[in-house]
Amino acid sequence: MSIKNLKKYFTIQSGLFNNSTNYVRAVDDISFNIYKGETLGLVGESGCGKSTTGKILVNLLKPTEGEILFCGKNIKELTKKDRRKLSKNIQIIFQDPYASLNPRMTIGDIIAEPMRVNKIDNKDNLNKKVLNLLECVGLASYHKDRYPHEFSGGQRQRVGIARAISVSPKLIVCDEPVSALDVSIQAQVLNLLYDLQREFHLTYLFIAHGLNVVKHISNRVGVMYLGKIVEIADSDILYKSCKHPYTQALLSAIPIPDPNMKGKRILLKGDIPSPINPPSGCRFHTRCPKCMNICKEKQPNMINLSKNHVVACHLYDY
Repeated sequence: MSIKNLKKYFTIQSGLFNNSTNYVRAVDDISFNIYKGETLGLVGESGCGKSTTGKILVNLLKPTEGEILFCGKNIKELTKKDRRKLSKNIQIIFQDPYASLNPRMTIGDIIAEPMRVNKIDNKDNLNKKVLNLLECVGLASYHKDRYPHEFSGGQRQRVGIARAISVSPKLIVCDEPVSALDVSIQAQVLNLLYDLQREFHLTYLFIAHGLNVVKHISNRVGVMYLGKIVEIADSDILYKSCKHPYTQALLSAIPIPDPNMKGKRILLKGDIPSPINPPSGCRFHTRCPKCMNICKEKQPNMINLSKNHVVACHLYDY
């Protein structure tokens, strides 16, 4: 998938007669690629636009501007019939494993529903596939007759994963799939996603709050701040030598699992600016410890530092 100059603005009406219009610039002119078979991690603080980006890619939200190319085809130019076929190839795992499951449906029906909608196999084969999918995600066959409220959070998320892979998609958007789970369960779900990727040759866009969550699952990592992508690099490069001050601050926030070791924490001052009225120039300059005058005036371009490392920062604009 190739995303070019993607924007998503939400309209806000205000005033006594709703005659004043403003916009929340949730996603503001971002471009990146997701390559076949890889996991691209997308991280950033709450409100930076990462989940909005994911929902646009699965067609839950319509973009304001920009192009989305999937397997070389522009999604905007597809007919309604072709878009329906496309939805089979792009699935999503939601953040809340309880809110995303219908409480009135059994687990078996929840997993089978996408296959019924896409007319995959007959009733007998559907039952066999549901049982096979339950086994793939670490659940038992008798679970298919139970309801979502009878499961723990980790088990419900496994059901969500089974539903997502039921129609054999090419790309899965993982929208913070472990943020609502305990740390021990997070590791299990991450390992499950990694195993399923190898077994079914999947491609992931993995959205998360922190760099520690995506460290072991991502081939590349993109960092977002206030609707903009500020850095993209191979996972090894980013964790060893990230360049953007915001990425450095995120990395410094990762806890070290050794009480005798103390890392140097980079504390960012101030609050995140409003996406309704973002700062001029670099959007991070109001909190950046390395801010220069040019940062307040001019928006930085994406600069290629190496083959697989790009950053939007005036520190490297030479």
